[in-house]
Amino acid sequence: MTEARPPYPPFTRETALQKVQAAEDAWNSRDPERVALAYTPDSAWRNRDTFVNGREEIVAFLTRKWERELDYALRKSLWSFEGDRIAVRFQYEWHDADGRWWRSYGNELWEFDEDGLMRRREASINDVAITEAERRIHDPRPADEFGVDFPLR
Repeated sequence: MTEARPPYPPFTRETALQKVQAAEDAWNSRDPERVALAYTPDSAWRNRDTFVNGREEIVAFLTRKWERELDYALRKSLWSFEGDRIAVRFQYEWHDADGRWWRSYGNELWEFDEDGLMRRREASINDVAITEAERRIHDPRPADEFGVDFPLR
């Protein structure tokens, strides 16, 4: 049985926005098993300086990530799309075990298979220290803000 994760490529603006929101929702769940199901069984990632291959490694990577990045909350924005590829910008906020807050900015390049599963993900990410008072992302995005771009600062 083939797994499927609509919408499928080639993407339109509408379906690319749906894919971005679905990814944001899954990552905001902080459930590594749920997130991993959106990727092919042999998906290849570059996340910062780490290379991850396959769902088992994705689950292990995300488990470690969310043990370290506490109260993680994310926003993704569609940047570009064509065919089976989508580029996104994102920001997320989190705090470490010492209570220091961070905002992480990044870009991702995604490539999908014909069943709508992501087969390749490349993420470049930078962290900026913030105070708790500077936080802007507290919870998952409310439905009335789907597709709304998030300010840079």
